[in-house]
Amino acid sequence: MTAGPSEAEPLAGPDELLDLLADLGRQPSCEGRGLSELDHLLQCAELLARRHPEDSGLQLAGLVHDVGHRFGSDAEHGRLGAAMVGPVLGERVALLVDAHVAAKRYLVTVDPAYRAGLSEDSLRTLALQGGPMARHELDSFAAAPWSEDALALRRADDAAKVPGLRVPGLARWSEVVAAQAAAARREASAATDPVAGSDGGTLT
Repeated sequence: MTAGPSEAEPLAGPDELLDLLADLGRQPSCEGRGLSELDHLLQCAELLARRHPEDSGLQLAGLVHDVGHRFGSDAEHGRLGAAMVGPVLGERVALLVDAHVAAKRYLVTVDPAYRAGLSEDSLRTLALQGGPMARHELDSFAAAPWSEDALALRRADDAAKVPGLRVPGLARWSEVVAAQAAAARREASAATDPVAGSDGGTLT
């Protein structure tokens, strides 16, 4: 593997994405607790694989949802991460990466018990990310077709902070990433040239 990117820019392909994730194994998680950023991402992806075994796109959103932390603030990391992974993993994964921040704001607003269970770091970053949602924001989020998936990602994100928890390593995800990247390429090709993209394949 080569070194991951040094700036927040769209990733060139699955190999560069996997390199970036490997680099995050050397970056302490913002949650502390002796976890690296990669530890947290692997735990999140594994939780989603157990809860949503047929949805590899959602699982991959869990695997990459915090890559933007490497390049920007807590308030910006969802948007930055989405812009980076979208060209490789497709529009749906990018939307979920971006939306996992809004999902926290939504849950804090509608569920007092959720707020009470947030970690100290999540509470600290909540204010930076906009705090509780206004009514129009709640309505807009709830009406989005991806809202339930974003909430599933958020709940896995919050649970994936367990020191010493053993889950499969990054190698477990290399073929899943490659398959999703191939599907994303087919979808992009179909969008620009329906005839060229007619050989099948759908994003997960």
